[in-house]
Amino acid sequence: MAKSPRPDSQRFPGPRAGVPGEANLATEVTRWFQEFGGDVHREDILPDRPNIYGIWRGRSDRWAAVDVHMDTVGVEQMKGDPFSGSINNGRVFGRGAVDTKATLAVVLALLEAMQQAGHTPEPNLLIAATMDEESSALGAPAFARWVRRQQFSLDQLAVAEPTLCGPVYGHKGVSRVEFQVQGKSTHSSQPELGQNAIMAAMDLIRALTEEHQRLLSIPPETALGPATLTVSLINGGSGINVVPDFCTVSIDRRTVAGEKPDEVAEAIHHLAQQACPLPVTMKTVLYVDAFYQSPDTPWLGQLTEWSGKEPTIVPYGTNAWAYGGLARECVVIGPGSIDQAHGDEEWVEISELKKLADIYSRWWGIPF
Repeated sequence: MAKSPRPDSQRFPGPRAGVPGEANLATEVTRWFQEFGGDVHREDILPDRPNIYGIWRGRSDRWAAVDVHMDTVGVEQMKGDPFSGSINNGRVFGRGAVDTKATLAVVLALLEAMQQAGHTPEPNLLIAATMDEESSALGAPAFARWVRRQQFSLDQLAVAEPTLCGPVYGHKGVSRVEFQVQGKSTHSSQPELGQNAIMAAMDLIRALTEEHQRLLSIPPETALGPATLTVSLINGGSGINVVPDFCTVSIDRRTVAGEKPDEVAEAIHHLAQQACPLPVTMKTVLYVDAFYQSPDTPWLGQLTEWSGKEPTIVPYGTNAWAYGGLARECVVIGPGSIDQAHGDEEWVEISELKKLADIYSRWWGIPF
């Protein structure tokens, strides 16, 4: 989709993001949940970085849950005021406008309207405003553990991400690790006296490249497609006239349904030790499971009808990775396109917000 012109398209000068973390927004979400009649629970995952859970009792024993993460990526590269919330040409602009404050705004608007009209939802509602989706993925597993401690039996769980309001039933997981090759430094005029870590890392990278090609040759078992391996970062050496005594190589290994990221990492560690002629150690950066369920479930059928979009899979990851077995049906859904997320300009169509509000109203059984 083409970007519309904006009056504030120059880069915004001066201070940018301010105090990091979700604390201020979590305080406001808590207040809103309470004002709209919710039973509110706060769980601090890190200092001043909580998950906020709101519960609204319904007319049935069924449980419907929403996870919407409160954090965003950084704003330093953005054009204009990243916090303006300006409206132009039917779009709302600002960091988080699509990822994922859009869903949070729709949920809050529906809860407010429901409270003012005195309506009770058909299912019990559990709304989770979670922390840290964009970095270390700590909020989602904490929410899953909290649900299990409460012994809630969730029927349906929606994970908020921009999907143009179409239901998403799968995405790959990831195993990110960093290898460090240990060499021995010496003057570059006498390289034979040292052990060149960068040269040794070339053998490691060659083996990793061959592993990626092997993965592509395996017929995929699901719509997620094949697993992949990308060498994404390399760094080494301390000077142009010094034989490098270290080299780090970082990889992004995308996993598919049935693979366990920690086991995948261990296998790659073994491969690295076999391929590299110098000692190599491995450090874990991030493990995230794949998310996959059948696209033929009843709720996905309803969402397909309400949204007018067929169920699909996406290439990016979401909090759904942490929710295996937490609900009978899980789906990723939200307004706007992932194409507008994380860029130097972020926006969401107001028509997409209206579409999600209609879908959620039907899902919750409230007459809006």
